Amino acid sequence: MKILTVHNRYKFRGGEDESREAEDNLLAARGNEVRQVVFDNARINSRNAILVGLQASWSQNAYVRIRDYVEDWRPDILDVHNFFPLVSPSVYYAARRRRVPVVQTLHNYRILCPGANFYREGKVCEDCTSHVIPWPGITHKCYRGSALQTSAVALMISVHRLLRTWSRMVSIFFVLSEFAKKKFIEGGLPQSRLVVKPNFIVDPGGPGPGGDDVLYAGRLSPEKGIRTLLKAIALARSPKAIFRIVGDGPLEAEVREAALHDPRIRFDGRLPLTDVMGLMASARAVVVPSECYETFGRAAAEAFACGTPVICPDLGAVTEIVTNNKTGLHFHSGDPRDLARVLDSVDSDPAGITLMRAAARDGYEARYTPERGYQIIMAAYQRALKAPA
Repeated sequence: MKILTVHNRYKFRGGEDESREAEDNLLAARGNEVRQVVFDNARINSRNAILVGLQASWSQNAYVRIRDYVEDWRPDILDVHNFFPLVSPSVYYAARRRRVPVVQTLHNYRILCPGANFYREGKVCEDCTSHVIPWPGITHKCYRGSALQTSAVALMISVHRLLRTWSRMVSIFFVLSEFAKKKFIEGGLPQSRLVVKPNFIVDPGGPGPGGDDVLYAGRLSPEKGIRTLLKAIALARSPKAIFRIVGDGPLEAEVREAALHDPRIRFDGRLPLTDVMGLMASARAVVVPSECYETFGRAAAEAFACGTPVICPDLGAVTEIVTNNKTGLHFHSGDPRDLARVLDSVDSDPAGITLMRAAARDGYEARYTPERGYQIIMAAYQRALKAPA
């Protein structure tokens, strides 16, 4: 099968970039012909940011580029990952004019929420989903703290709702969890075209040895719950526990400050994925304290591949991955005292952690292997070819 993939790369590499590359590599390794068109946010600067924002609804450059590619190469499928802001939904129209089915992976909630994660001012927010024009997001400056930039995102959402782009131009939407599927149905997407495809994780080679550290690996930003984690660490009773924090982001200075005052905190900064997986394999537990609606929870699945249990909040999609008291432990979202209680419990129950390690690895082998992911992808492609939008 000939597959043309399109992705708008972020300035700072994240889970979406990792997932897209892994998927392209998997498709190619299984004998498909894969070609990639990648747009890069690195070319956005303060001088062209306004123009880029206006093109988020319709990028003629991306339309022409994909139209020419489709006409010259004639792919069987156009597989789109992140399209914001340089790609835009215009590429759907470029493919459909040649009757090439479009598959879109919804890595975040951008087509429903200007901020992309249903999170505002420290709490979950779904105010924009009930409005054709998501004006609450503009009022609260939900995208980059700017009313102007948020207006550009809101324009993209509104225009394509009115054009019925999502129902007319896309054959299959990949969503990463049942939770995300529910939210997109509530937002108006056709249920019949939503296929749940969790991110798969390349096998690191079996479960790791485990250890004593509790690891956080991810973006250092408010919606990821990093402040709650730092407060919980301060409340945790064990004087010998080691809490390792890996990542970068806007709250990096706060993490560095906490590490200066608490010798139990070790801040490693941003590390390559292979190094992160090594730390996961040698950790007692991985903590995923997100306070927003994650579409999936890639760090949790990566931890399972290493046979490491996960501590997560009782909120959103990550609870689908982590079964409380079996493959990990839940705590009350945003509650540092409850998280501290859980952190103390993993330090005092080595036998329970041993049982969870085996269950976590079993969970990976059942749901998050490349083989499982490939089966879901190819079945969806066949559906798209037989029943285009």
